[in-house]
Amino acid sequence: MFAEVDINNVKFTADLTSGKSLANGFGPQAENPNAFHIPAAIVEPIRVGEFVGSVKEGGSANCEVVTYCAHGNGTHTESVGHLSKERIHIPDILKRTHYTAQIITVDLHGEPARLTMESLQNISWKPCEAIIIRSLPNSDAKRSMHWSGNQPPYIEPDAMEVIKNNGFIHLLTDFPSVDPEEDAGALTAHRKWWNFPENPRVESSITEMIFVDDSIKDGLYLLELCIPKIHSDAVPSQPIVYPLNRR
Repeated sequence: MFAEVDINNVKFTADLTSGKSLANGFGPQAENPNAFHIPAAIVEPIRVGEFVGSVKEGGSANCEVVTYCAHGNGTHTESVGHLSKERIHIPDILKRTHYTAQIITVDLHGEPARLTMESLQNISWKPCEAIIIRSLPNSDAKRSMHWSGNQPPYIEPDAMEVIKNNGFIHLLTDFPSVDPEEDAGALTAHRKWWNFPENPRVESSITEMIFVDDSIKDGLYLLELCIPKIHSDAVPSQPIVYPLNRR
């Protein structure tokens, strides 16, 4: 099964059987990344009267309750509602599931390590709807890293301005946040990306804590951004990428 994509009047095709997930999961069986001292997800049987939602505990069926904060557990996608007084839900802004995307790999600089203008100086930007950022070093440790108190990487505001000005609508990164862990609530990179509060880019999203395996090369992709219809500013997500091949 193939999809056809047009980028600046150039035709590309994507094999929809070749997708690779960029998601890290969450839950007691998932060695998921966690950040910002947010409690890990809890998955437990529901208990109502004499009913227990666990076959192992004698219930007639498994029925579980999930307690979870998207912003600190696993791969998640967020809207400008992360910053605004107005409730802006992710399912309301993602009008489509598929977007053209560019994957880039960047070196980090400074202490703590962060994405700077220097990180972007050799990037050849493509006219895509989404930018997917893989940072170096790129070890499997990112899949289960507990970032709290460990100076996680982030994006400097000037670098975020450059990324935004290249016309991308959706940003995906393997960082736990585009901002520092401790910034007194400034959230400067988030604000730069969304033009908040001056002229909010309500249609834009940020996806954090992805993992781009080394087998996935830099270049052009079709991005499928899968989310549940949960009415919140941030929800768990599964980005899937399909390589684009020029016709």
